[in-house]
Amino acid sequence: MNNQNISFQTIDWTKVLKTEHKGETGVAYWQTKQFQGLRLRIVEYSKGYIADHWCEKGHIVHCLEGDFTSELINGKKFNLTKGMSYVVSDELSSHRSVTKNGVKLLIIDGDFLKLKTE
Repeated sequence: MNNQNISFQTIDWTKVLKTEHKGETGVAYWQTKQFQGLRLRIVEYSKGYIADHWCEKGHIVHCLEGDFTSELINGKKFNLTKGMSYVVSDELSSHRSVTKNGVKLLIIDGDFLKLKTE
């Protein structure tokens, strides 16, 4: 079997350890499942959270609960609420998350989002 294949499995997120990541303000709690070339996370941002960095990594982000703003370094802002998603490849934007009221997200990233230059 190819070591990049992922066999069928379920994830009980209630049993996945939460790690704390401080923002510029507020806190993010990550629950992470790592596979070769793929990372799945449930991420919760506290009320008043502002990311402490501009991220250039590609993601698929789906809003499970609450709302947040994805700010781009060029000044554009995108407000996302429950049921909305965004997707971007690596190195195509510098972005950060901001939330006034808190939010819970499903974030997927991995090798499939690497920038293609051909």
